[in-house]
Amino acid sequence: MLCFTLPGALSSYAYYGAETGNEKCEGIPIEIKQAGSCTGPSRSNYIIPTINGHTLFVSFTENLGQVAVEITTAAGGYVQTSSCLTPNGLQFYIPLAGDYIVTFTLPNGDEYYGEFTVTD
Repeated sequence: MLCFTLPGALSSYAYYGAETGNEKCEGIPIEIKQAGSCTGPSRSNYIIPTINGHTLFVSFTENLGQVAVEITTAAGGYVQTSSCLTPNGLQFYIPLAGDYIVTFTLPNGDEYYGEFTVTD
């Protein structure tokens, strides 16, 4: 009996963990690049964004402080803005297909960005 219930419980944990940012969700990874000069070592490897359909998931693997997250179209049009106390994660719904840029601003002013495409 345990063999039948354990897989369901584990998949349920993985699903809800991904929603809260505690687990890396399934999706297409987005490469993070440094925007300009940074005040210290690169923190880009601590920011893990993935796109799955129209949903952008962002996880932080280290405490970076309060990080501002801004999503714009590739042409620069506003889509969404939020901030997050790390190492928590965020989830965004992008309603329209197209090319987008997500920008992360750390408390010290360092900026990182990633480009991604939402398809139908």
